Amino acid sequence: MSVNPDKMDLPPRGELFDFHGVSMTHYFTDNWENVQNFQARPDDILIATYPKAGTTWVSYILDLLYFGQTALERQTSIPVYERVPFLELTPPDSASGTDLVNNLPTSPRLIKTHLPVQLVPKSFWEQNCRMVYVARNAKDNMVSFFHFDSMNMMEPEPGDWNNFFQRFLDGKMVFGSWYDHVNGWWKKKQTYSKLHYMFYEDLIEDTGREIDKLCCFLGLSPSAEEKKQILACVQFDNMKNNNMANYSTFPSMDFKISPFMRKGKVGDWKKHFTVAQNEEFDEDYKKKMKDPTLQFRTEI
Repeated sequence: MSVNPDKMDLPPRGELFDFHGVSMTHYFTDNWENVQNFQARPDDILIATYPKAGTTWVSYILDLLYFGQTALERQTSIPVYERVPFLELTPPDSASGTDLVNNLPTSPRLIKTHLPVQLVPKSFWEQNCRMVYVARNAKDNMVSFFHFDSMNMMEPEPGDWNNFFQRFLDGKMVFGSWYDHVNGWWKKKQTYSKLHYMFYEDLIEDTGREIDKLCCFLGLSPSAEEKKQILACVQFDNMKNNNMANYSTFPSMDFKISPFMRKGKVGDWKKHFTVAQNEEFDEDYKKKMKDPTLQFRTEI
């Protein structure tokens, strides 16, 4: 049997199973006790999203806002997934997310999660931590997730587009249903004042405006020059070409299949959805999106 040397270091695919009512793979549950017992600090900032909704983008923005001027070597020598650790991730042969967070030298600690709101460790609420949630319209989110699952070996095999489309509608995705995720966090925002809920489409439309809102929420006041520098750094093409931001050094991803940062556009779903799929999706969406105050844009 011949072995492809490029594939030798890639981990086995994660298999979906039900975990507290949410679809998961073992890569996100192996360290569960340490995740649930994680001790948050009052100045921690939790960046929460459904997968493929702009997590890395907002993580990078926050990292630059807090440490862009003072810790310049961070930007050139430490990948973003180590600067903003993924709390519940337990990758093969490397440190768990909780260990990475506990070893962070910076303050505040920037922490990433994809957990639905009901599974977030309770110490974040007890410490009254600030949280930034980023939501992306379901159609583009689905397309991005499809390409991501193709190239990330820790994810379940995506299958063909038609199967994946159905799985997404059924909520059989890692971290569960998109509908439950975006709605759960939106509902939490009504009772938890330290939660800033952002939309991917707004960030695409006017990144500067959304950074201003973030600064307002976090009590930051960067100079005009600092803001200009950050805006340049976080343009999609600049991030895509930045090895410290584009996950090209992350071991479980096969960039020959797809880049981690693919297009970063609103409306790419139109190249994937058939007319029939679009109609089916819209019908399903009407049934599941009951809260009229949560509105998404599928084009801008």
